[in-house]
Amino acid sequence: METWYYVDSGHLKPAINMALDEALMNWHREGKIPPVLRFYGWEPAGLSVGYFQRVKGKIDLEGVKRHGFELVRRQTGGRAVLHDKELTYSVIVSEDHEAMPASVKEAYLVISKGLLEGFRNLGLPAEFAIPEGKLETNDSAVCFEEPSWYELIVDGKKAAGSAQTRKKGIILQHGSIPIDVDDVKLFDMFIYKNERIKERARRAFGDKAIAINQLLDNPVDYNVTKEAFKEGFEKGLNIHLEPFELSEEQWEEVNQIAEQRYKTEEWNFSR
Repeated sequence: METWYYVDSGHLKPAINMALDEALMNWHREGKIPPVLRFYGWEPAGLSVGYFQRVKGKIDLEGVKRHGFELVRRQTGGRAVLHDKELTYSVIVSEDHEAMPASVKEAYLVISKGLLEGFRNLGLPAEFAIPEGKLETNDSAVCFEEPSWYELIVDGKKAAGSAQTRKKGIILQHGSIPIDVDDVKLFDMFIYKNERIKERARRAFGDKAIAINQLLDNPVDYNVTKEAFKEGFEKGLNIHLEPFELSEEQWEEVNQIAEQRYKTEEWNFSR
């Protein structure tokens, strides 16, 4: 059984969260650390937009500010995600790892086995999504409206959203596992032609996505969810997780990445 590092970084600002993912990729590429599983939350809540996603005309920046949230652009593609009452995960592993397929889609399947086991630990009958071409025609800016390949669904609704990128030989897959969802706040983050269309989209969203506590008779919190998915990843990926604490110097490097990239308007509003 292989040992991976386990980073439990708690609730951090959106720019720091994205910078820490990037730093972990760098350190793994440099051979300083083994593969990593990281769990984290967001304080304040953040709206992350995909690497290629347009902000202008799609995201309601006044809505983001009004709720006290912060916008940040991810390294990964996909559509916007509101990170609020959720557990967020990151997996950092080399493309050359013997368990990682060359195909992005098949690597999703391998990594998402950890998510599948996490949901099962909470007593939820999750399964992998096998979409039928819906994504190609959906112009929505909102993530969670359609599942991608091998994302997790429960009762036919998307229960976790993930995105993956590969840079200089390293895979980063990170994703959102909603514990609770406030769809009124969520849809205040996006631009619609009028309130009627926004309300219609919000109601339709409830038929497509679901949070953990909407499925359970006894609600769980962040820590219970975290432990369920930690055990899930150990089982699903057949790994042992060893806790890893960043040094002061490593945190300085993370903060530098945040200042140079994830806190800048050039990065966040470039599209």
